[in-house]
Amino acid sequence: MVEYAIGIDLGTTNSCVAVWRNDQVEVVVNGQGNRTTPSCVAFTHTERLVGDAAQNQCRINPTNTIFGVKRLIGRRFNGPCVQRFVKQSPFKVISGVGHRPTIVVSFKGEEKQFVAEEISSMVLAHMHTLAEKYLGKKVSKAVVTVPAYFNNSQRRATKDAGRIAGLNVMQILSEPMAAAVAYGFDDMISGSDVKKNVLVFDLGGGTFDVSVIHIKGGNMEVKATSGDTFLGGEDFDDRMVSHFVKDIKKKKKIDISCDPRALRRLRSACEKAKRVLSFSEETTIDLDYLCQGIDYQTSVRRGLFEELNMDLFIKCMDTVKKCLADAKLVKESVNEVIVVGGSTRIPKVVEMLQDLFSGIEFCKFINPDEAVAFGAAIQAAKLVDGENKRLQNLVLRDVTPFSLWILSLNGDINVVIPRNTCIPTNMSNVIATTFFDTITEVAIGVGEGERKLTNDNHFLGNTSIPKKISVYFLNVSKKRTEVNFKVYEDINFLGEFTLSDLPKTLGRHLRIITTFELDADGILTLSAVDCDSGSKEIITFRNEEGRLRSEDINRMIEEAERYRIEDGAKARKLVSIFNLESLMINVKYWIFTSNIDSDMKEFMRFGIQNIRKWFDENVDSADTLEFENYKIFLENIWNEFALRYLS
Repeated sequence: MVEYAIGIDLGTTNSCVAVWRNDQVEVVVNGQGNRTTPSCVAFTHTERLVGDAAQNQCRINPTNTIFGVKRLIGRRFNGPCVQRFVKQSPFKVISGVGHRPTIVVSFKGEEKQFVAEEISSMVLAHMHTLAEKYLGKKVSKAVVTVPAYFNNSQRRATKDAGRIAGLNVMQILSEPMAAAVAYGFDDMISGSDVKKNVLVFDLGGGTFDVSVIHIKGGNMEVKATSGDTFLGGEDFDDRMVSHFVKDIKKKKKIDISCDPRALRRLRSACEKAKRVLSFSEETTIDLDYLCQGIDYQTSVRRGLFEELNMDLFIKCMDTVKKCLADAKLVKESVNEVIVVGGSTRIPKVVEMLQDLFSGIEFCKFINPDEAVAFGAAIQAAKLVDGENKRLQNLVLRDVTPFSLWILSLNGDINVVIPRNTCIPTNMSNVIATTFFDTITEVAIGVGEGERKLTNDNHFLGNTSIPKKISVYFLNVSKKRTEVNFKVYEDINFLGEFTLSDLPKTLGRHLRIITTFELDADGILTLSAVDCDSGSKEIITFRNEEGRLRSEDINRMIEEAERYRIEDGAKARKLVSIFNLESLMINVKYWIFTSNIDSDMKEFMRFGIQNIRKWFDENVDSADTLEFENYKIFLENIWNEFALRYLS
């Protein structure tokens, strides 16, 4: 029996799912016939909606329609990116348990709170269901993609979301790597050994990645990666929205910035205008009764859009240059450029990229919206069926996007694993210092990031200390009295790493070997050994403060199952409604086109009219069984009528 595994591109704006079947990749089509699905979840007074259904009602329900949560996942509420998101979002976001961004909505008449992992899990579960319907079989395993520049917390949180959605996430794969797999697939199956340096330029709805990947047949090795997890199409939309809010205030003397519904309508119009401007020089925004009875119409030129976003476009090109420098390559060494993500359709972005890589061919045969899911599906198939001859040559080697370091006694950073190091990997560092007091245990500060100052980095440390905390390298004492060195804010902690049971010796020279092990998913395990006593400690950093607790995940899994059951019941009710309504229409048609006496026609018309009246009055409140019973009742009458008059 064939075991299927799916590849899911969990996007900021849209998501896509694909599967390897019949020795090829098939992109799953949703119920609306689209190959991508909005990463959108909405809550109403009666139901929860996901995907197109959620997006279609966002204008009338903006405060309960959730989108863009990929920008929140794995982050702390007081971070600058989250604060920017909160100010621009029509829905309410507060600081929840563990300083996690928590979304507040009204659902079935009650206030509900959801963290980003829960909303993402709803999108993943929806994509999972689409794939199962498409295949006609149960699927449990998946490869889920994330931006290459996601840190440890964001990757772990995405994996948690997959678990809540009922998926066994076999691998967290970077989006540029997945796109490269899609690009190199034909060479891989043909057995080509041609060496290429490929640059993947991935500009999506909310994130931006650049990776330089060396490809030789099925061997793909990332040489360098760079990016911004808060740069994408939504930022381009924000610039347009801000511009037109000011324009409306100037021309109409009305400030719509505090009207969520008007802002949602304006944002939707700006999104549409942005897409049109990718193919036309000019378009219009026309909004009737936008706010307080006013209408707003304006023309939008492509030049205006480019002017509003030029600094962001330049930032994208600077990131490309930085990635090439990190890979120690000149642009002439790049053989091909792969453009991925819907925002790469913006003409100015393409033009600037072509100017940067003059004469280099751009990959055109990969759909930028589907390439990441396509590559993820190939890797998923390889993981479940390693014996597949078409896939057995596929070997992927990614890199860590951030340096991993420990703190010195004065708070300086000692890098152990430099960024852009191939993973999996392990490296060691020796801590050496002298203490003039009796010590029994040592706490080691560990973090990730590139800045020289530790408060610009992502710190892995004590989970129990408050927001304004003491960052320390060694916490030394018999009774765990902390030795504090510097105070920083907005640092996300993953757990305390303590080496204990040290020999009680005055004035000893301490030498500790720390070893960092980074797996293929970018998850860190650290061990430390005291050279004199042999005392050893091992810990896997799983971001216990930034992550959901096991009991929270189990609770969310139960809630997700309840939502799945509710969605199934709703789907069955819709089918029963459709079946009854179709039967009424068919019976009515056959009766009044058949050659029977007028009294019988009137009798049947009266019966169908009564059923139709009940149907219209109870279509929202009646349950599935009632619709099915009326259908059986009408079928019996119809069968009796057909037997007597139409045989």
